[in-house]
Amino acid sequence: MTPFLVRMPWLPTAPTDFAARCKSMRKEGAAPAEIKFLAAHALDTAQSANFTRVLGSRRDAGDDLTPLMPFHLGILSSATIDILCDCLPAAAVRHGISLAISHGAYGQVVQDALDPSSALNKQRLDAVLVRVDHRWLNLDKPLFSESPKERVDLALAQIRNIVLAIRENGHAAAIIETIPIPPDPLFGNFDRRQSGTIRSMINAYNDGLIDIASDSSIYLLDTSALAERVGTDYWFDPVQWGAYKLPFHADVHPIYSDMLGRLLGAIRGRSRKCLVLDLDNTLWGGVIGDDGLDGIHLGQGSAKGEAFLAVQQMALDLRARGVFLAIASKNDDIVARRPFNEHKDMLLKESDISVFQANWIDKASNLEAIAKALNIGIDALVLLDDNPAERAGMRAALPDVAVPELPDDPGWFPRYLLAAGYFETTSFSAEDRLRVASMESNAKREEVMAKSRNIGEYLTALEMVISFAQIDRQGRERTTQLINKTNQFNLTGLRYTSDEVAALESDPKVYGLQVRIADKFGDFGMIAVLICREIEAATWQIDLWAMSCRVLGRKVEEAIVAEIVRAVRDRGAKTLIGLYRRSPKNGMVADLYPRLGFAAAGERDGGVQAFALDIESYQIQALPFEINRPRQAEAAE
Repeated sequence: MTPFLVRMPWLPTAPTDFAARCKSMRKEGAAPAEIKFLAAHALDTAQSANFTRVLGSRRDAGDDLTPLMPFHLGILSSATIDILCDCLPAAAVRHGISLAISHGAYGQVVQDALDPSSALNKQRLDAVLVRVDHRWLNLDKPLFSESPKERVDLALAQIRNIVLAIRENGHAAAIIETIPIPPDPLFGNFDRRQSGTIRSMINAYNDGLIDIASDSSIYLLDTSALAERVGTDYWFDPVQWGAYKLPFHADVHPIYSDMLGRLLGAIRGRSRKCLVLDLDNTLWGGVIGDDGLDGIHLGQGSAKGEAFLAVQQMALDLRARGVFLAIASKNDDIVARRPFNEHKDMLLKESDISVFQANWIDKASNLEAIAKALNIGIDALVLLDDNPAERAGMRAALPDVAVPELPDDPGWFPRYLLAAGYFETTSFSAEDRLRVASMESNAKREEVMAKSRNIGEYLTALEMVISFAQIDRQGRERTTQLINKTNQFNLTGLRYTSDEVAALESDPKVYGLQVRIADKFGDFGMIAVLICREIEAATWQIDLWAMSCRVLGRKVEEAIVAEIVRAVRDRGAKTLIGLYRRSPKNGMVADLYPRLGFAAAGERDGGVQAFALDIESYQIQALPFEINRPRQAEAAE
């Protein structure tokens, strides 16, 4: 039987006319919506290859694939990757990425990484996947007569050198993989305890990889965990390895590609941010409007009741890591809220829900309202709904919403949702933990607004503190995360790796600013990053301005410009240039610079609009903030 993950059952089956639609796309072109629709199905290796050929032909023809975000991936591999290259682009589209792939020659991992003139290093790659296994690392034979630790250390040193070479020669980020453990124990149950077994050495190697990946410009693909979930007896196919040097069973390529695709999406900030929950037969069994509070199935003592508890616990776990929870249900509002407030077995409480939409209008309109209330895109939503008709309707009405297929038994709901990887991340920061709490504090802020006579009085009543500091090592992880995840309030769409951010920190011609906001109701953490450069004598330019939308409407933008002016004026600047490059998502900031007093200054290459501010005549206005500027020595500690 094909393993659960390999089937990818959370994705709908490919349409019967899939091949015909691909053929039509090849001849006539296709809108991005059609490309995304076809990719959002459980495609086998042949379907993936067909899709990838069509996608490549459309890219070569110059088709505009936005809002898919471009990503150029290099692959260094000790195994055959032809099928992988066929499957990866389709999986990447599923996670918001238009993927181009370049790869080195078979088995030339070290040579291609260490040679500055290699084809891979000469390209401007976004990242390089280092795809090696236990055989290549010399961890495929037990070692009892010598020190197994030395062999593991040598394997880790090899990977560390390759990663450093990728960084120095190709200026790219690296993606490294944990190594699956072959299912052939030499000692049986004693294998885990015996030093020098293949299992013990690979375990030690995988633990060491975590230390290497602690550098935030190195990403970790947990292939070992994927192999365990698929089943290593299925993963390792000795016949396919012997005949074709396939790194794993041919049928595993689509799910492996999906795992890598969701990581690439997370690197580009395309992970989902909000789980939208249906109510009846999703959070509890039965229909609350018909069965009443005592008639729904929920709680210990029955398989069905415990299954719905597991769904709620999963939602709470996601919330704890910064995912918003919302409700979208066709129900009477008062009736729908009763279980959250009155049912003794409910784990979820009304206070856990950021947006509660229970009414009789269509569910798509409710999801649009949820996205608007949270100030996130429709493509940041995931809908969990037991009703197949509602799922199909949502995919048709709002194709950018992720809607996993679900089986009849609710016991499987958490497995299906989490296996889909919608909430993939490359880091977990204090700001992530604060995100949901800051939304809860918004209710208190709204109470203050209702009592205020005007916006000025409201902002003053919030008692806001804004903190300015130059970018530094301590805040580097969040700085990099904010740069790469922010799409709406991002003036130029530039992306920086952690290494590139580190280089900016010590560049005398760069002024990098990190901005934090707190008020009397809570701390938003770091909410903005700006990168400014001296482009000529007395002229500085804002290359990047990325900011969280959670703090809009508070005059934060005005405070930031005032701080930038103060800083570059001290460096002899007389003119400050701001740039705006339009993207599918950043239309909200198209007029930002004119609103802040900048004058139009022409158009640059690539349609980039330039705006200029005369620093000598600029007047800093009174703003509703207490300003905090930590001493740079403290910030660097």
